[in-house]
Amino acid sequence: MEFPQSLKYTKTHEWVKQDGDSLLVGISEAAQDMLGEIVFVGEVKVGESLAAGDTAGVVESVKAASDIYAPVDGEILEFNGALETEPQKLNQSPYELWIYRMKPRSMADLDRLLDPAAYQATLGAEK
Repeated sequence: MEFPQSLKYTKTHEWVKQDGDSLLVGISEAAQDMLGEIVFVGEVKVGESLAAGDTAGVVESVKAASDIYAPVDGEILEFNGALETEPQKLNQSPYELWIYRMKPRSMADLDRLLDPAAYQATLGAEK
């Protein structure tokens, strides 16, 4: 299982990548593995202001549905429209496809997220 070093992670299995003054948010390979074959990604509301931990959207697979959460306080700027027609692409490349872009209230909030080693340790604790 991959844990790209350039990303930050949440305990709820989102990855976060800084992209200029915004953040790209997706789901980790571990999340994709737990969900199985993804068939729908959506319910992301562009323009919505969220607090860290608020539901930002949903990912559905053939065996489960799971909320995706805001990693930090901020506003949703964009939904990755490619996932509307091809959500299954997350099955092969969860780290190459972001689900939504957000503008954080403060970039300093990224410091509260997990580095790859800390995220990997949380996976061991779930078993």
